[in-house]
Order: sequence, then C-alpha cells, then structure tokens
Amino acid sequence: MEKILLNNLDQTEFFINKAIGWALRDYSKTNPEWVASFIEKNRERMAELSIREASKYL
Repeated sequence: MEKILLNNLDQTEFFINKAIGWALRDYSKTNPEWVASFIEKNRERMAELSIREASKYL
C-alpha cells in the first residue's frame, strides 16, 4: 500500500486525494501508529483533503 500511496501523493485530482485519505483512514483503525508516521513523513506532499480524511480516527 505504501508504494501506491507514495506514487500518487503529488496528484491534484480530487478523487485520488480523497481515496488516499480513505485508505489511510481505514488502515488507521488497525495500525494508527503507522498512519500517523506516514502522515508526519509525507505531510508536505499530501493534499489537505488526504490529511483531513486520514486523520479522522487518529
């Protein structure tokens, strides 16, 4: 999953950024530490929408 996310972080397409956030949000239910670390490491490249969605359960 990480490879796919990293390859798409620079996208400007709304639904790609939404999907990145959804995938991270869903994964945060089982591994919140990894998701928090991923967001911290890649915050500069991530869309605000992706960060907001991914952080919903953190």
